[in-house]
Amino acid sequence: MENMFKSLLENHSIRTIYELSKIVMGKDPVHGWPHVERVLGLVLRLSEKYRDRIDLEALVVATLLHDIGRRFEEDYGEHHAVISARLAKHLLKAMGYNEDFIGRVEEIILSHSFSLNKKPESLEAMILSDADKLDAIGAIGVVRAFMLGGECRETIEDKIKHFHEKLLKLKELLYLEESARIAERRHRFLEEFLRELERDLEESRVY
Repeated sequence: MENMFKSLLENHSIRTIYELSKIVMGKDPVHGWPHVERVLGLVLRLSEKYRDRIDLEALVVATLLHDIGRRFEEDYGEHHAVISARLAKHLLKAMGYNEDFIGRVEEIILSHSFSLNKKPESLEAMILSDADKLDAIGAIGVVRAFMLGGECRETIEDKIKHFHEKLLKLKELLYLEESARIAERRHRFLEEFLRELERDLEESRVY
């Protein structure tokens, strides 16, 4: 995977997009560059089995740009995946990419989100969708959930509801066998953490 990543960064355009994403996404601990970088690592890992069947450049570009529109959601009143796909289109067109490539990147980005609920049409889109969901479960998923809860001033009970409404459902929404294998351990951690949290709350209950 390390060699795959190094060879990708030898591509000047990908290097440019990589550095741009790093700057634009910033240090937001939940959806910023740390998240994008982890998702990229998972994408590369999942891609190893399918290298002869996928457009790796389109997949990596889509991964680097999949959340680039998140900060504009409130301003635009649109889902961040829709905004991200549109911004990616403008950027890639300015960089000289052809319409076919841009269309593939748009499809991959539009299909990644749990909340938009758009089913992937390509293997590349399945890989990004799975990688993004894997970063939302396990120990990292717990940390991200509570960091976001702190930002939004949510209660512990609010986060428990979030676990049941979203995080515990993600394992069943994965497309690839390797994704499911990775998810098994992460999902078990979610279940165990939630049991311990609910037990602690019960022990602390006043009435």
